[in-house]
Amino acid sequence: MLLYIHVPFCRGKCPYCSFSSQPLAPGREGREMSGYLAALLRELTLWGERLGRAGVETVFFGGGTPSLLPLEALAGILDRVRTVFALSSSAEMSLEANPESALAPGWLHGLRQTGVNRLSLGIQSLDDGELRILGRAHSAREAARACELAREGGITNLNLDFIWGLPGERSGQSQAKWLRQLKQAVALRPDHISAYGLALEEGAPLASACADGSLLLPGEREQASLYLAGAEFLESQGFMQYEISNFARMGFTCRHNLGYWEGRDFLGLGPSAVSTLGGARWTNPANPAAWRKAVNAGQAAPNPETLDPPTRSREMLMLRLRLQKGLRLREWNALTGRSFLRDFAPLILPLQQKGLAATRRGFFRLTRSGMLVSNTILAHFFDRLPKEGASTGK
Repeated sequence: MLLYIHVPFCRGKCPYCSFSSQPLAPGREGREMSGYLAALLRELTLWGERLGRAGVETVFFGGGTPSLLPLEALAGILDRVRTVFALSSSAEMSLEANPESALAPGWLHGLRQTGVNRLSLGIQSLDDGELRILGRAHSAREAARACELAREGGITNLNLDFIWGLPGERSGQSQAKWLRQLKQAVALRPDHISAYGLALEEGAPLASACADGSLLLPGEREQASLYLAGAEFLESQGFMQYEISNFARMGFTCRHNLGYWEGRDFLGLGPSAVSTLGGARWTNPANPAAWRKAVNAGQAAPNPETLDPPTRSREMLMLRLRLQKGLRLREWNALTGRSFLRDFAPLILPLQQKGLAATRRGFFRLTRSGMLVSNTILAHFFDRLPKEGASTGK
């Protein structure tokens, strides 16, 4: 089982962010943090009892900004995980952090002492102008220094998060600028790089600035060149693309996120966290006060949804086609009782002819060019699911 722990706090909401997070209220930081920690420890205990010390292979602290957790609190959470679950001795334990956290004296040493063995730094850009547009608190120089300190501090599994397709005041991000940043990123010696295309949710301040022309986004053709050229460069530097937005050196794929894409069971704790266990899915209340109330009342798995065969087949298609290796045909056929290649032949052939997909060694996968337009491709597959009866269940 995978274990996800959501930390809902941040210093300030970034103008592009659509995640469930809230800035810590001035003067109330201690009260909000202590209330969260007490409820989280209670929730861990409840699920440990309910699942009978289930085995846990990965732990992932996401947010928000998990590095806002005091180190002693982080250590206490992981101690509780070890107490109530059977935590694997080789468990991958990841924590997302802002670069400024890593710059604090002694923080990296303390982080290692807690048992966290994978650090993910939210750098997003190595250009100071872009960082200002993104509302980030760190500079490019501070981000680079955080990476150096992480290595000096003994972090042996380091991921760097980036965003491409960024807007600018005069023009959107260029391919040359993006490749220059990736060269700088590779020089920082990370083990893993996540490179996400900018996604602007309605209502986000950055979306409004782009809509009214205050900032200019790259055009579609430019965005395609950013993605394709960036991926090609990273692979030339030894970073294997194993998922649409993720690249890793040999042996450093993110086991936790890979588990999501492969359809593994996962338990999510904290406000707004999602869980999928034993064919059921539920979401915790997003409001921290409502979540604490539910936990303190001993409630678990609020309003679980049973994942029926059509939903399971749809999600298998969506998640597996994010992966470079693609969809295992035998797995699809076992779930649905149908032949993927036969049912979707009218779609598969033209995709292959256009170089957008390939079938090899029992897998159907999207090529890199196909991944660039994966949402459109998936929509065509989804349109055929009901009328072709591709999900009959088994």
